[in-house]
Amino acid sequence: MAEPEFTATGVRIGKRLRSLTRAGQVRINDGRLELLTSYGSEIDSAPVQAVRASRPWFAPEDRALADLNGKRYLLTLGEHDPAPGEPGPPAARRFIEAVRRAAGRGG
Repeated sequence: MAEPEFTATGVRIGKRLRSLTRAGQVRINDGRLELLTSYGSEIDSAPVQAVRASRPWFAPEDRALADLNGKRYLLTLGEHDPAPGEPGPPAARRFIEAVRRAAGRGG
């Protein structure tokens, strides 16, 4: 199995005003974006070409939006990339760049 192209743990994943998990995982692997609970159960997944990732307006720097299968998820990642060897999710900006790069839209 190939190494995932992007992995973030400790991500808060929500849909509208409801929190689905406070310590979830986001992975881009084999051309698919996967949103997982802290236990590894799948919340949603889609081919990365069908995913739209963006920054929400008027939101803190640590937030990103991901549109998958007609559903919009709010992801709370980190404001800054963690120091090497330190735990914590990467910056939201890195997630958006990873989705665009994996979909072949540049980044």
